[in-house]
Amino acid sequence: MLSDNAKRHFESSINLIDATLKDYLCIKNVPYQVVADAMEYSVEIGGKRIRPILVLEFCKACGGDIIDALPFAAALELIHTYSLVHDDLPCMDNDTLRRGKESTWKKYGETYGVLSGDALLTYAFQIASNAGVPDHTTVMCTRLLANYSGIYGMIGGQTLDIINENSTSLTIDELRETERLKTGALIRCACEMGCAVGGASKEQFEAAKVYAENLGLAFQIIDDILDVTGDETILGKEIGQDVQNGKITYVTLLGIDGAEELAKEYTLKALDALSAFDNAEYLIEGTKYLLDRNK
Repeated sequence: MLSDNAKRHFESSINLIDATLKDYLCIKNVPYQVVADAMEYSVEIGGKRIRPILVLEFCKACGGDIIDALPFAAALELIHTYSLVHDDLPCMDNDTLRRGKESTWKKYGETYGVLSGDALLTYAFQIASNAGVPDHTTVMCTRLLANYSGIYGMIGGQTLDIINENSTSLTIDELRETERLKTGALIRCACEMGCAVGGASKEQFEAAKVYAENLGLAFQIIDDILDVTGDETILGKEIGQDVQNGKITYVTLLGIDGAEELAKEYTLKALDALSAFDNAEYLIEGTKYLLDRNK
């Protein structure tokens, strides 16, 4: 459980992020309003905002101003949302429910689901490239967004995930590499962008990479566990999809107890990496909370 101070802190951060996203997505009176509405719907139906929070927290932990980091935090959340919009499509996971509401393609149709995802991805780079920070910071953060969301990052991981769907002999190392890219890439992007805006030292950059690598793996393992043990009404999405699709997960390979132990191991490694930062109180508490989350 989060302390009351941490709850207030993260609620304040989420409110700031949501207000920023709302401003960016206020696209009205255009002839392509249906896609603009689908973009807004996709982002505003909720989410934990973990990735943008990490951008702000690492910026602050390095002594930076989180206001400078907000455009990059918003851009990253748009990319994360686009990935979910496309994941839900009939040609991918064919999910009709997202965060307790109709998935975007189910509400607006498959065509507009595709287009709204494309638009969110492109708009993210428009936002990042006009962030109003020094040019070298803009270039670094935009490069991080591209590297971690593309073929060498999230898309690479999603592709491996599809290739592995019908595998009956997936190893733990192969699964780890898939999830390191599919789930972990945007988490690494968040932490490194926060460091870039905050003016991190070389040591802090390296520590952020270690933190993000381990947090990303722990996060995915908990997701795999929740797909077996979770409550659909709490999670806001269909559970049991991995079993239904015959997908090999950490639970498949290690069992629930083994998966929980591995998640704890990665979480401890992530927490150890935070010793490089002086102002990481809420990062530490939030990291522990993610290990015990139920949604």
